[in-house]
Amino acid sequence: MDLRHLRYFQAVAEELSFSRAARRLHVAQPALSRAIQELERELRTRLFERNRRNVRLTPAGNVLLHETAVTLDRLAESIRRVQRTAAGEEGELRLGYIGPPTQPFLGRLLYEYRRRFPRVAVHLEERTPERVWEMVAKGRLSIAITRPVHSHHALGLRTMLLRNERLCAVVPDADPLAKKKALAWKTLAREALVVLARREGVGLHDEIIAACRAAGFTPTMAHTPSLIGTVLSYVEAGAGVGIISEGISTNASGARLKVIPLTPAHTVPLVIVWSDERDDPPTAAFRELAREWQKSGLLWKPDGAETGRHPRAQAHS
Repeated sequence: MDLRHLRYFQAVAEELSFSRAARRLHVAQPALSRAIQELERELRTRLFERNRRNVRLTPAGNVLLHETAVTLDRLAESIRRVQRTAAGEEGELRLGYIGPPTQPFLGRLLYEYRRRFPRVAVHLEERTPERVWEMVAKGRLSIAITRPVHSHHALGLRTMLLRNERLCAVVPDADPLAKKKALAWKTLAREALVVLARREGVGLHDEIIAACRAAGFTPTMAHTPSLIGTVLSYVEAGAGVGIISEGISTNASGARLKVIPLTPAHTVPLVIVWSDERDDPPTAAFRELAREWQKSGLLWKPDGAETGRHPRAQAHS
């Protein structure tokens, strides 16, 4: 038995006429009759009572008609699911990310992704950069947004640059340095610094140390907390000058803080990372959406951007 037999049977059973079923299927009537006879022989039962005037389903034929409809409907849905999965419209996306640098855009980006691909189940994992790379390499994450780490080349993963983020100083708005439009790195030689702990962001931490040394001094660390929010709290409390990336500057907007670009410019990359071995359609679709937003500038636009804006943001505008 094959699907052709079932489709032929369904047409005859619904039309109760071999001639009408043949026209509906665009096949010759003798070929249709032979297919029904083959099906009856395989099932070892009569499916139709037929004479010169009438065609009627037998009780066995009635059961087969119901089961055929269920089978063909399930097959059609299975084909649609396969096609949706191949197009990235169905499946699972496990996204890893580092928190503060992605805060300005990740919610909007995910909202747009879910709008385009509502059948894809999205799971989020916030981790340190090193942990994110490890989880992508082991297949526990589909894709991630993170900083590069020293060992990433050995992991055999692919990357796409989202942005090189400039390093900035952050000070209380009452601090004399807050009047500056830009601040030289060498100015920080006289300051105690508040910097994210290396275990939480090795790329950011190491670039800050390298920039200080390039300016001719070894930095004095007042505090190295594990959270960017704690960095900002220390700065607001007057414990030292914070060093953050420009992507994190929105975290400081609600506090009494001033973010100042540092010169000469030093940057830290923000990248998307994935494995070619596990590059399934939902992963590729997320990457392409991120690339689309990057090229159009939507990643870094505020919530007022027309595309990707969350409806709750619109309601408050």
